[in-house]
Amino acid sequence: MKKLLTLTTLLSLAIMFCPVLMFAAGPGFGGAVDDGGNACAAPLDGGLSILLASGIGFGAKMLKKNKTAAKSK
Repeated sequence: MKKLLTLTTLLSLAIMFCPVLMFAAGPGFGGAVDDGGNACAAPLDGGLSILLASGIGFGAKMLKKNKTAAKSK
């Protein structure tokens, strides 16, 4: 337990005191690629649709679980 606490503390300190590793890149491609003048455009379809589908699935699962729990009482 003490080893886990020490590891967690060291990892937390490393993350807090190394913000250089957490900087995001600026918009665009740095001039190497013609982005059509719209440097802030980001595709939202891939990850967003997966998150939406998983949220709907989780909600359906919880509704089913709550209905069966209510019937058994």
